[in-house]
Amino acid sequence: MMNRTYQRERTNPFVEGLFATHTATALELRESTAAERCRKLAGLLDAILARRVAILDAAHADLGRHPAETNLIELLPLVGEVKHALSHLRRWMKPRRVSSTLATLGTHSRVIHQPKGRCLIISPWNYPLSLALGPLVSAVAAGNAVILKPSEFTPATNRIVKDIIAAVFPLIEVAVVEGGADAAAELLTLPFDHIFFTGSAAVGRKVMAAASNHLASVTLELGGRSPAIVDASADLRSAAEHIVWGKMVNAGQTCVAPDHVYVQRDVAARFVDLCRETITRRYGETDIAVRCSPDFPRMIDRRHAERVAGLIEDAVVAGSLIACGGKFDVDARYVAPTILTDVPWRARIRHEEIFGPVLPVLTFDSLETVIAEINSAPKPLAIYTWTRDSHTLKSLRTRTSSGSLGVNLCLQQFAQHNLPFGGVNDSGIGSAHGFHGFKAFSHERAVMSAGPWSALALLFPPYGERQRRLSEWLVKYLT
Repeated sequence: MMNRTYQRERTNPFVEGLFATHTATALELRESTAAERCRKLAGLLDAILARRVAILDAAHADLGRHPAETNLIELLPLVGEVKHALSHLRRWMKPRRVSSTLATLGTHSRVIHQPKGRCLIISPWNYPLSLALGPLVSAVAAGNAVILKPSEFTPATNRIVKDIIAAVFPLIEVAVVEGGADAAAELLTLPFDHIFFTGSAAVGRKVMAAASNHLASVTLELGGRSPAIVDASADLRSAAEHIVWGKMVNAGQTCVAPDHVYVQRDVAARFVDLCRETITRRYGETDIAVRCSPDFPRMIDRRHAERVAGLIEDAVVAGSLIACGGKFDVDARYVAPTILTDVPWRARIRHEEIFGPVLPVLTFDSLETVIAEINSAPKPLAIYTWTRDSHTLKSLRTRTSSGSLGVNLCLQQFAQHNLPFGGVNDSGIGSAHGFHGFKAFSHERAVMSAGPWSALALLFPPYGERQRRLSEWLVKYLT
């Protein structure tokens, strides 16, 4: 009781009042129909599309992103998520019949999806639109009341997100609470029914610990040092073009981006040349040209630019070679597209998530050593491979673990709404997108009804010889 009183005293009165209204709203929303939820989702889609220009401008202001890149990596997946939910929600909501077992003859069983109730979404700064509104789509589809806490690092996009939500939802149903880490900490003292967090593993642990105080369920979309593997059988040009895109899009600030790449030694030099050519062709031949390119984004702030620049400097001091780039200007939030080779084990960049436009190229002779190194580290959010060798693919599929496995592609799995998106252990808990997102915000409730006749009645006390023999028969033939 003392702990609960302490928490109430620390919580912002406005937030506490908002949460109280959501408690009542959540009870009402349990009875919402598919048609009602679809109307809200359709309104959300219209509000997003009506603000496309403002969204593009906000992403450029916050992250220096080209409008085409924002269309591709934020609007396209988000619009696809809403349309997918609109197309499938009625089927998702239908009770699912479950066959009776011999031990439950005479009964009827089904699974229904109930809203979890009061939900908290804490979204990050790297994709401030899609990673805020994408989970909201799933929460609304499942029939929940939601408080959304966006990152304080993207003020321009946050204004658009607030405007979109205010245009579609009443405050008592979906609300935005802004602020920094203190605001998130205050929200986490409240007894939400489900928390959806996207961010670092370090903060994810704090979110999970806070959720445990109320036994709230969580979906944690975390980071992870996602490796790429390129063997000698690969289409090297395709591998270089895709990996450079996946690494440099959003200036490398993508949780599911390839973090580093293992390349078979015989083709490593050619692969590096192709990566260098790809970067030059897309962003410019000189550092000045790259700095002036409208196609290359910026780091979110000076601190993050300084951190990535520090990783480059540490790698060079440790003995790494810069094959491309290596320049930076932390005051301008600029880190050039960079390729590092000969990166020794002692370099920090071999052990920390980069989250920036720096690609360490690590050579290998045996796939066994690559698999052993992957398995010795926390499970990544994704593993990517470029190969035409069925043995390579089978080995990676069966002997490694990751949230997803991409074969001759990267990042595209995020836009496949029929697949679960999520990590494993350090890279995440639970899944999002499509039906998997709907399930994350739903409670699968078991409903079992007795028919006019029940076999169980044959086993009621008093226990005689008949009951003993029948129970023995059931144990023998039903187990």
